[in-house]
Amino acid sequence: MTDTEMKIDPSRAAALISEIKTVRERIAAAANGRDVRLVAVSKLKPANDILALVEQAEPPQLHFGENYSQELIQKAKLLPSSIFWHFIGGLQSGHCKNLAKVPNLWCVSSVDTEKKAQLLDKYRGEFISSSSSSSSSSSSPAPGKLSIHVQVNTSGESSKSGCAPGTDTVSLCRAVEAAPNLHLLGLMTIGAIARSVATTPENENEDFLCLREQRDLVTKELSLDRELELSMGMSEDFEGAITVGSDEVRVGSTIFGARPLKSEAKIIE
Repeated sequence: MTDTEMKIDPSRAAALISEIKTVRERIAAAANGRDVRLVAVSKLKPANDILALVEQAEPPQLHFGENYSQELIQKAKLLPSSIFWHFIGGLQSGHCKNLAKVPNLWCVSSVDTEKKAQLLDKYRGEFISSSSSSSSSSSSPAPGKLSIHVQVNTSGESSKSGCAPGTDTVSLCRAVEAAPNLHLLGLMTIGAIARSVATTPENENEDFLCLREQRDLVTKELSLDRELELSMGMSEDFEGAITVGSDEVRVGSTIFGARPLKSEAKIIE
C-alpha cells in the first residue's frame, strides 16, 4: 500500500489538525520567539493519522516520534519519505541495525551507552556506503548521518534509562561526537513523573534545570563551538520545559488522544 491508497477519515483529520494547531500555538506562546521543534509522538496510532498531519496540517507536520523500533520501521515503509522520524523509546542493542537502515530516520533520542552509539555508527555507516553505491538506480535521497540525543537520567530513578549526570554524560557525548556517522545533536531527559506534574512556566522542573547544566558542561568539556540542543518536555509539561530552554518537545496524547493497548494497535486503519 502506498500513501496515495491510504484512506484518511475527514472528521478524524479535522480533529487532529485542530489539536496540533492548538499545541503549536501553546509552543509559540511559551517560546517567545525561539524556534522550538514539535515532535508528534504517534506510537500505537495508525499511519493514517500521520498521513493526515503530513498532507493536511498547515504547515505540514513532518517530525514524528515512535517508541517501538518495529512500528517505526513498518510506518516508514508506508509513509512519505519527507517525514523526519525520531526513535524515542528505550533503545536495545539488537534493534540498532534495523533502525540504522531506515533512510529517513533523523534522530535517535535515547542513546544511553557507548555500545549502542557504536552499533548505530557502524550500521549507519554500512547503510550509507551501500546506498551510495546504488544511488544511480534509486530516486530516494541518500541517507545521511544520524542525529543523536544522549539520554540523561536527571532524576536518578532506577526505573529510568539514561546515563548519570557528570562524567558518564560527558564521556558518552565525546564518543558520539567522534563517531563518523553520527551527529551529536544534544541531550534528552524524561525526568520524574511527580516533577513533571508539578511543572508550570512559573515552577521550574529540577530535571530540566539539570539537563541544561549538563548541556553546558558537555559544551565546555568537549570545547564545542556550537550549542547543543535540549530535548525535554512532553504533553504534561512542555510549556514549562520551553521556559527553561527546551529546543524540542515530544507531544503525543494531547494531539492524538488516548492510545490503545499495544495488542490492539493497528498500523493501518
